[in-house]
Amino acid sequence: MPEAASPSDVSRYEQACDQAIAMCDGNLRSTIKALIMANEYLESELADLQAAISCGCAPEGLSNSDAA
Repeated sequence: MPEAASPSDVSRYEQACDQAIAMCDGNLRSTIKALIMANEYLESELADLQAAISCGCAPEGLSNSDAA
């Protein structure tokens, strides 16, 4: 089970939310879309790295033991 966020984490998350909303000119729908798109990109990057590692083509500096 995940740990509860500490007060400093909550403050950091609040600040990150404020920044994301500000970058989308206060439009909450645009902010959510941007975050979904960023998450999809990161998921794709992770899948690519996992595939590379599984076939033994790990990026330089990353071994199979580092990926776990």
